[in-house]
Amino acid sequence: MSNSIFAHSFCLQTHILILTGEMSVFPRISLKPEVTEYLRNVFLNKEVLAAVGPQEAESRFQKLLTCLSHPPSYTCVRASSHLAPLEDIRLRLEEELKKQQKCSSSAVEPSVQIAPHPRITDVLLLPVDGPRPVEQLSSEVVVGAQCGSAVLRGAHVFAPGIVASPKYMKAGDMVSVFSDLEGRCTRGATSFQGNKVFVGNGVAEMDRSAIFGTETLARGVGVRMVDPLYKSPSFDGVLSSMVFLQNLPSVVVGHVLAPRPGERILDMCAAPGGKTCHIAALMGDKGEVVALDRIRNKIDRIRQNAQMLSLRSIKAFCFNSTQAVSNEPTQEAEGPPFPPESFDRVLLDAPCSGLGQRPNMANTWSLKEICSYPPLQRKLFQAAVRLLKKGGVLVYSTCTVTLAENEEQVAWALKTFPRLTLQPQEPHIGSEGMLGAGLSPQQRCLLQRFSPELSWEPTETTAPLTCRADRDTIGFFIAKFLKT
Repeated sequence: MSNSIFAHSFCLQTHILILTGEMSVFPRISLKPEVTEYLRNVFLNKEVLAAVGPQEAESRFQKLLTCLSHPPSYTCVRASSHLAPLEDIRLRLEEELKKQQKCSSSAVEPSVQIAPHPRITDVLLLPVDGPRPVEQLSSEVVVGAQCGSAVLRGAHVFAPGIVASPKYMKAGDMVSVFSDLEGRCTRGATSFQGNKVFVGNGVAEMDRSAIFGTETLARGVGVRMVDPLYKSPSFDGVLSSMVFLQNLPSVVVGHVLAPRPGERILDMCAAPGGKTCHIAALMGDKGEVVALDRIRNKIDRIRQNAQMLSLRSIKAFCFNSTQAVSNEPTQEAEGPPFPPESFDRVLLDAPCSGLGQRPNMANTWSLKEICSYPPLQRKLFQAAVRLLKKGGVLVYSTCTVTLAENEEQVAWALKTFPRLTLQPQEPHIGSEGMLGAGLSPQQRCLLQRFSPELSWEPTETTAPLTCRADRDTIGFFIAKFLKT
């Protein structure tokens, strides 16, 4: 795309945002046109149009595309309340972050306010300060879109994420950091004029030659962010055994599963292990939590997290969960495959298209890739039902916004497995299930869909943190079933 065409496109997009009363910092998430059209058909399906009308449906869809490119207005931290009381952890975290502020800035800054979530007993909330008025500098570092998203959530820029830097950049130079939205910047470039967005200013920790001038990939922090557009604490090495960064809906999943001490529980797609560790903590580390994932180094990460959090009830195995049911039902097995009806509860946090993640300024997947997940999810679901004991609980979750991976999977499951019934969820802080999959109002009320577009305002930070936390989330979906 030429610069003039891009400029026209950007101005047109900004004009549309103003017309809809929506002022935003970043353009809407960049998607392939076929994917945008697919999502439009999802959010403007016949049931939705009949319920809210075309204008409201279109407004919600446009808000979704915009809010996905922006970070939530707070950081959610899950506290290791199996190791210490929540208030003790809150005070220790407050102290650690004060030390971090003293080390990173000479200016006097207000201390970070840390609030407990009003309903979820192991969650602490920290406000994100942004968007902030940050002046762009002449020296520009360009990073990949994934790295740029991490910066918006409080991370520094690690060297592997840098794709371009000034020709003579030295450690100690002040630089502006830009995110390459479409992945078109050539690694090692000295400048980039393509589709990019500003995410803040920082200090180079390495010379350019250390980043690009060696055969091996440079490691460590490449740019230390000192003036980010969205400011939130860095948790690198901060109370790693006491706090775990996790999106709020991901914490809700563990509570909805409601594990009890002494039970045997399966986490089918467990990496990186946040939910696995949460389940073990909720059980008081009494019982057994079996964690499966098909990628070896991810299993190592789960074990590391379990060890760091002093959790001994977790057993992690590298295994394909679609094949986790044994063909020899009477065979006792510590590891996979397992006999049918081996588990009291099963969590299927399924592989998905991830279209609910925030911030995400660009997604380059094709429609074919987006639509490749439902068949895999159904294979995993079939294994989950077989492995679940009679009277057991199955929780299905995704971090995406499509009907095909969420409500339509629920409709399919209820039709395919007559022994499954939907159950109420506690806590239920999201909205009900989306229209469009043919589910009854009663069934949709039992589902939990986190829909940030329903109440998203890009500059709304005046409401109390505890009030906006439940609304300003990633896009997420949870369904809870009982096997009778």
